[in-house]
Amino acid sequence: MKYGYARVSTKDQVLDMQIDALKNVGCHKVFYEVAKGAKTDRPEWLKLLNEIQAGDTLVIWKLDRMGRSLQHLIKIVNDLIDKNVDIISLQDPLNTTNAQGRLIFNMFASLAEFEKDLIRERTMAGLKSARARGRMGGRPKGLSEKAKRVACAAEALYNQKELKPDEIAAQLDISKTTLYKYLRVRNVKIGGYL
Repeated sequence: MKYGYARVSTKDQVLDMQIDALKNVGCHKVFYEVAKGAKTDRPEWLKLLNEIQAGDTLVIWKLDRMGRSLQHLIKIVNDLIDKNVDIISLQDPLNTTNAQGRLIFNMFASLAEFEKDLIRERTMAGLKSARARGRMGGRPKGLSEKAKRVACAAEALYNQKELKPDEIAAQLDISKTTLYKYLRVRNVKIGGYL
């Protein structure tokens, strides 16, 4: 049986393109979800791994849909190969149905890790150079205009004392930690909830 797996990292991204491509290549069943690639707790991915069997084929849009780090990706691919499951990536040169495909996967994965290391080295050299010239990196201090508006709304809701902090955070679509950060920025005295 041919299975498909599609994933996006955030709710702002759209799965349709991946799902359509997987169905167009004949996937009988497509699992999809919104989850970070580095997360190990991906419910649809885990369902797929429980359902897929020896002789099946897993089709993905791109390698990074399965995992982010090289080590994680290699482990996943090797576990699937050991389980006698073939893997095809529509956007990468990966087709483990043959020895050449497995070789290409290992070379491709190594080159991706090499590129990541080069980017890290260049970034660190750039930061070191900037610090030597007195420039500091990182996000600018303070809140964006949008965050300031949300902080103002958070303050108003918090001061009304009609909603609990977790309810305010849910209503504003922010985390409870962010809610408290915004309240501190607005100099709101925190406390008094049961």
